[in-house]
Amino acid sequence: MARSAEALKSEWLAALSHERRMSPHTLRAYGDDATRFLAFAQEHLGRTLDEKTLARLKPTDFRAFITRRRDQGLGARGVRRAMSALRSFFRHLSREQIVDNPAPHAVRTPKLARTLPRPLSETDAARTLEEAGSGDVAWIAARDAALLTLLYGAGLRISEALALRRGDAPFGDWLTVLGKRNKERAMPVLPVMQEAIARYIEQVPFAVAPDGPLFLSRRGKPMSARDAQGLMQRLRGALGLPERATPHAFRHSFASHLLANGGDLRAVQELLGHASLSTTQTYTEIDTKQLLAVYNAAHPRAR
Repeated sequence: MARSAEALKSEWLAALSHERRMSPHTLRAYGDDATRFLAFAQEHLGRTLDEKTLARLKPTDFRAFITRRRDQGLGARGVRRAMSALRSFFRHLSREQIVDNPAPHAVRTPKLARTLPRPLSETDAARTLEEAGSGDVAWIAARDAALLTLLYGAGLRISEALALRRGDAPFGDWLTVLGKRNKERAMPVLPVMQEAIARYIEQVPFAVAPDGPLFLSRRGKPMSARDAQGLMQRLRGALGLPERATPHAFRHSFASHLLANGGDLRAVQELLGHASLSTTQTYTEIDTKQLLAVYNAAHPRAR
């Protein structure tokens, strides 16, 4: 008896979770995209979906789905993610020798407009770190300063910082983090980062096991990305910073400021954990744009 598309989707998501160790956020997004596609395809074809139906899908069916989602307001980035999810689903079906249908791989997705990272200035980064450590509750202020010092000092993603365990501290001269695609990278730890973490550890009022989270919420629960966003919202209001001042802006600032001060491009690539050097090179484009802006404003022949 042919298995239903829903059952196959559940098996695929379980494989992503347990074998590929995909993040909960990506797993949820992929599941939502697949659910929408299966509902669309059932309506589009007028029949219940099972493995035999999935095997007969054509590129035109996937293009029709994209058209429907674009009509619903989905942008180019969302379309690319949806097709990435569907390609992953059909790769899984092929690996498991259930369905071998190359149709989703034959569909072209829209190109994304290339956007430059938006770092903070060195002055704004320093102001933000100082303000983060001046809160009314001493241990919370120490936590906030330690978190942002890590993001800026090591170029960590917020997910990487919040995944650190209590047993990781106190930090030595190197810190190993698990980044995207479960890729490990080692980061040098500056004395200012060691001091900020030590100050936070001294003041945190909750007892935490070595495998518990390093960064805690006010109630002693694991600090969340939303908590970090709330922190930056407060700091933007207090300092009059632009909307681009987010937790991730510290990672952009780390890379941009290193390169602006003579850092080696390939070394920065390794520190950021970028798979491609071209990704890191986007930070050099920021300096070029800034240089041209200064030139056009100052040079008499540019007016």
